[in-house]
Parts: sequence; C-alpha cells; structure tokens
Amino acid sequence: MMASSSPQRAAGAAVAGVLLVAAAALCSCGAMAQLTADYYDCTCPDAYNIVKQVLIEAHKSDVRIYASLTRLHFHDCFVQGCDGSVLLDAVPGVANSTEKLAPANNNSARGFPVVDKVKAALEDACPGVVSCADILALAAEISVELSGGPKWAVLLGRLDSKKADFKSAENLPSPFDNLTVLEQKFAAVGLHTVDLVALSGAHTFGRVQCQFVTGRLYNFSGTNRPDPTLNSGYRAFLAQRCPQNGSPSALNDLDPTTPNLFDNHYYTNLEVNRGFLGSDQELKSAPQAQGVTAPVVDQFATSQAAFFSSFAQSMINMGNIQPLTDPAKGEVRCDCRVANDD
Repeated sequence: MMASSSPQRAAGAAVAGVLLVAAAALCSCGAMAQLTADYYDCTCPDAYNIVKQVLIEAHKSDVRIYASLTRLHFHDCFVQGCDGSVLLDAVPGVANSTEKLAPANNNSARGFPVVDKVKAALEDACPGVVSCADILALAAEISVELSGGPKWAVLLGRLDSKKADFKSAENLPSPFDNLTVLEQKFAAVGLHTVDLVALSGAHTFGRVQCQFVTGRLYNFSGTNRPDPTLNSGYRAFLAQRCPQNGSPSALNDLDPTTPNLFDNHYYTNLEVNRGFLGSDQELKSAPQAQGVTAPVVDQFATSQAAFFSSFAQSMINMGNIQPLTDPAKGEVRCDCRVANDD
C-alpha cells in the first residue's frame, strides 16, 4: 500500500507544483514594468472600488472634488510624468522642494486630504501595494465617470517619485497661454493636437477664481479694454461676478450651463465665445486655430460621443507620459505627502 501510493503522491506533488507555478504566474501582476489595466488584480483586487467609495463619500460635502482630483492628475502627469510628485509636501529647510507652491498649484490645486483618505483605505486593505501616482489616475477616471463622463480602463503599475520638480511645475500649461504656447507644452510631453483639445474639455466641470479672467474683462493685453473674443452678454455676467476691485479668489463655474456635469458643453460654449479662460477660447478663436484646433472643437461641440471617445484615449495617452516603473528610481509611498526615506 505504502509502496504503491508513493508514485501517486509524487504525481500529486508534481501536479500541485505545476498549479503553484501557474498561480504564481497569474499573480505576478506587480512584477511587470509595463503599465497594465490588471496590475492590481492579484495584489489588491478591490483597489478600484475602495477608491470609488472614498470619492463618493467626499463628494457629499464637496461638490467640486471630482473636478479637483481630475486636475491633480493633469498637474502630476505634466511634471516628470505621472509619478505622484504633485502630492509631495515641502521638505523642511529645502527650497523649492514641493510643486504645490508652483504658480499653477499654489492656493489653487486641491483635493490632497481626499487623496490621503484614499491612501489610508488602501493601506488598510493591501499595505504597501498601490502607489500614489496610480491613486491619482484611478481618482481621475472615477471622478469623470461619476460626473456623467466616459469610462476607460486605467493603465496601472506606476511607482512614486522620491522628489518633486518645482522648476518643471513652473511651466505647467497656464490659463494665460496662447495657442502656440499650449501646443508647444503638449508636444513637449508627447501629446498632439487632438489631445490638447480633448483634455482641455475637462474644463467642462469645476470652478475657477476670478483672478484668471479679470484681465480679459478689463485690460486685455494691456489695452484697457475687454477681450474682443469674449461674448458681450457673458462678459457682462462675469463682470457682475468678478468686479474690477472684487476678490481675486472668488469662484465661478467654468461651465455656467452644467457646472457639475461632465459633458460637451465646454465646446458648445467655445462656439459662441463663452470660454471662461483665455487659453480655452484660443482653441476656437485664435487666428492659427482655423484648420488646426477649431475643427476639433467643432466636432466635439456637435458630438458628445466623439468627445468622450477622444477624451478617454487622451487620458490614457497622458497617463503614459514617462511612466516611472523602475524600482531603483521609484517606490510605493506609505504616505503620499512624503517619500519613504524622509
């Protein structure tokens, strides 16, 4: 009996060994250097739902949070790639050690406490697994989807940078940039014209401060006159909201029609010169926009489906900017605000 069962046990052990190897192969999600949609399927399978639940709860007390988190992902990816660098706090005693104080982020970028809550929830569920950079990518997709926008398969597997890049953050796309500068900044990170127009469509929800429009209302390009591309009725409306000597930090809807929904009204607004930011209206009204960005604006204004499809693809394109996957250069932060070595 014992002698005859030995081959059976050996065969069983061999089969078990094969199954273990197969299981290990299936669960090698974290070992791949390439971004994949199933990166956390084995190591943190509920990551998406955990992020989603924290965001839904945050939105109950902050209707702006979805737009703010989407913007954080933008501002992260345009500085040394999508690596969570925008989340790092200043290092005590080290000048220019945080991107949060760069002009485009200072007193403007928001949503950091919600990211902290997401990170804490993920650490409870699967410690040391999900990077802060991937949290931003997931939060952006979930925020857009929950606001009525498109969904897409978020590619994951980024590591977090160990330091911020203040100098590069000073060169983020600005509300005051003309079309030529915008095209140059997008091209510098490998994004093309359709990406520029599609990603700008994220301005279909959220709020913006008066300081970013007062120049267009009262002193466009030093002329002491309004921006001629600004719709006169919309200009009068904004002048009431942003008087010449009013608070520069007063908030206004980027899209006065459906300010909390992700839809294509951003483009229908541009068609009638109701873009809030000068950089937005440039996509339609700049002389060089004709034949370049203006036709894309026209297409998206006519077809929300075309916008949604292009936006989803452009978000994937942006998420692929210089992904940090080398463990020698990156890490999974325990706290999104500080590098692990700090």
